[in-house]
Amino acid sequence: MYSAFETPIEIRPDDIDMNNHVHYSKYLDYVLTARYHQMKENYKMSMEEFIERGYTWVASKVEINYKRALKLSDKIFVRAQIDSARGAQVVLNFWIIKSENNKIAAEGQMVFSIISTKSGRPVKIPDDVIEKYSV
Repeated sequence: MYSAFETPIEIRPDDIDMNNHVHYSKYLDYVLTARYHQMKENYKMSMEEFIERGYTWVASKVEINYKRALKLSDKIFVRAQIDSARGAQVVLNFWIIKSENNKIAAEGQMVFSIISTKSGRPVKIPDDVIEKYSV
């Protein structure tokens, strides 16, 4: 079982749509922001380090289930937890949660593939990366 990490996210005025709540596309931005932070702070391997080693991550699949609307005044955090890491892919479960009542606003799963920046093709996740992700 992999650890779950939480990252607070600030809802910005430009996240709000004409229905006076967070636009559905912003939820994905929140997850990606949290992952970027968690890679550096929790897994101790930033995206920049992957790029320096000749790798990058791309999203292969995204599924989001929206449960509650978010408004500008809401305080939220993203909880993310690796479900599995094998071959060239990491499967990530995530939850976007309202801080004041711990209710889930959205939840889902993303599949990320590690790509060689030289070849542009998927590669096996290096063993040291699997080790760092196994916290």
